[in-house]
Amino acid sequence: MITTTTTVHTAFGDVPVTYTDQGEGHPFLLLHGGAGSQSVRAFAELLATTRHARVISPTNPGFDGTPRPTELATITDLAATHLALLDVLDLHDVTIVGNSIGGWTAAEMALAASPRVSSVVLVDAVGLTNEVGPMRDFFSLAWHEVENYSYYEPDHFRIDLDTLPAAATQNMAGNRATMLAVAGRAMGDPTLLARLPQIAVPVLVIWGAADGIVPLSHGRAYSTAIPDAELDIIDTAGHLPQLETPERLVHDVWQFADQHAASRPDRGGEPSRAI
Repeated sequence: MITTTTTVHTAFGDVPVTYTDQGEGHPFLLLHGGAGSQSVRAFAELLATTRHARVISPTNPGFDGTPRPTELATITDLAATHLALLDVLDLHDVTIVGNSIGGWTAAEMALAASPRVSSVVLVDAVGLTNEVGPMRDFFSLAWHEVENYSYYEPDHFRIDLDTLPAAATQNMAGNRATMLAVAGRAMGDPTLLARLPQIAVPVLVIWGAADGIVPLSHGRAYSTAIPDAELDIIDTAGHLPQLETPERLVHDVWQFADQHAASRPDRGGEPSRAI
């Protein structure tokens, strides 16, 4: 795995983006949510080592101690930043996988209709507003409540904040501040639902049935509004299936990506490396 920082050029200025790059094969852009890059790190490694996959995992600017230009102020700006990263890396036939605000970002990237993207997977994505069902007010929750609402089995994932290193605590606070700045308190765009029918790329919507942050009604709304989108419900996961059911998520993501890849060089839908 290689970690690199590069500068991408956008309409609102230059943005430094730190990303990891691992594996070989079909390219995936893996976008994390408010928990930061660590929430997708193990999943990225699993995908890269058990499938014929190259996994690019950028850190959203402003997360995990990285800088964020003040001009990068919306999820649309974040989507433009990651599209510019695809340009810098000259990637084609990309499957975008996004969780939470990463899913919202992936939806905006799909709406941009980049020819570099062959499919998109939305995993418990925020972005839709309360007209499709009330979402939990994340910024009003105590940490133990975030844990309770995020997981199918929260006791397996609890963190004792008092024992965290100072740097980790600072990153968590910075991540929260960045998420509030770019996604807003409601973490939704009232125009998004009406724009979703414009998406032409194949989309898979994956949802943890136990998600207490973003209810399943949002997943159903995404899959209904996006033409020909598929809905995949995981009964034993909450808001973060990549942590609770990583093997199931790898299987489902790979199968969908492989089905819609522009070129399929003797891959089929099965792993090219032993798990």
